[in-house]
Amino acid sequence: MDEPQTQSDWRCWLDQHAPKLLLFARQKARLEADAQDLVQEALVEALERQGDGQPPPLALVYATIHRRAIDLARREDRRANRELAALEPMPDAWFDSSVEDRELHQLIQDAMSRVPENYREVVTLKVWGGLTFAEIAIALGIPANTAASRYRYGLEELRRLTKEVLA
Repeated sequence: MDEPQTQSDWRCWLDQHAPKLLLFARQKARLEADAQDLVQEALVEALERQGDGQPPPLALVYATIHRRAIDLARREDRRANRELAALEPMPDAWFDSSVEDRELHQLIQDAMSRVPENYREVVTLKVWGGLTFAEIAIALGIPANTAASRYRYGLEELRRLTKEVLA
């Protein structure tokens, strides 16, 4: 494939997947800039692994973000302990602030923040990331059946939490 076509493929791929990847990274990072760095580093690493200039498998990029976020958190925690300074946490940004129906978005954001982490990341990857359970399993290093169960439990928890508010 010639170079202009590869660049065009990449642009289309990034336009389609970058917002989902950034949303996932925001859950993992404390700061917006760190989330953006996680996505960029994961894309570069995935591209290098792919080796053929084609866009990498989406599950591979999610898995790389997940792994790099763990490494980043460990580094930051060590530094914070050394410096005895707490890092200012990034506000949970589930939605772009320009989106209409902010009350509904705030309700979902509040409910999602109360869902256990292991359920929340599966729900995010499935609903906003568009991944299959097999791809989620690869991204998180868990069995596909576990991903499906966590998704089901996460949705049940979201229903319970939003039902309390809407009732």
